[in-house]
Amino acid sequence: MGCPKEGQKEKKARALAILKALKAAYPGAKTELKHNNPFQLLVATVLSAQATDKSVNEATPALFARFPDPQALAKATPEEVEPYIRRIGLYRTKAKNLVALARRLVEEHGGEVPRDKKALMKLPGVGWKTATVVLGAAFGVPGIAVDTHVARLARRLCLSLAKAPERIGAELEALFPKEEWVFVHHALVLHGRYVCLARKPRCGACSLAPHCPCRQG
Repeated sequence: MGCPKEGQKEKKARALAILKALKAAYPGAKTELKHNNPFQLLVATVLSAQATDKSVNEATPALFARFPDPQALAKATPEEVEPYIRRIGLYRTKAKNLVALARRLVEEHGGEVPRDKKALMKLPGVGWKTATVVLGAAFGVPGIAVDTHVARLARRLCLSLAKAPERIGAELEALFPKEEWVFVHHALVLHGRYVCLARKPRCGACSLAPHCPCRQG
């Protein structure tokens, strides 16, 4: 099935129905990256690029035990960080970015994770998606970050056919209440991870199926 021809008003009404279904299915939706503070969340989110949350969560306990804060990580070399994240893709590049990121936090932000998106995006290894995730999960700053799951669901639910993550995020934010943006991101990630799978979507078990033009069966 293709996307229906609908105006913004109709699409927004459908988005609110989707939100209601997401609320019922994932009432406590939050990131599955394990962390105890904004710094740990930032590091874990940087590591999660082109990697699974599972692999990141397996690596970070030892990493955080050895480098518990920006000050400790800033004193390290990338070579000292690499063994802790070797199981994660692009680990050499990520080790360099993490050390540089920690040094920037110490030198320019007093060892604290900034709450400003532009400041976050100036940190090594931090792009728009990572900054949006950290601001939302750590500080409650409204925003819909777009990863592969969110992009896939936005397309299948006919909420956005854009290709650029920033554009998808903007179109989704125009459909959902601002106070729900952080929840929507996390709920869509969970739904994409466990139900609306990339290759074989589980449409028969999908609570969003009544509102999905692309449902199968």
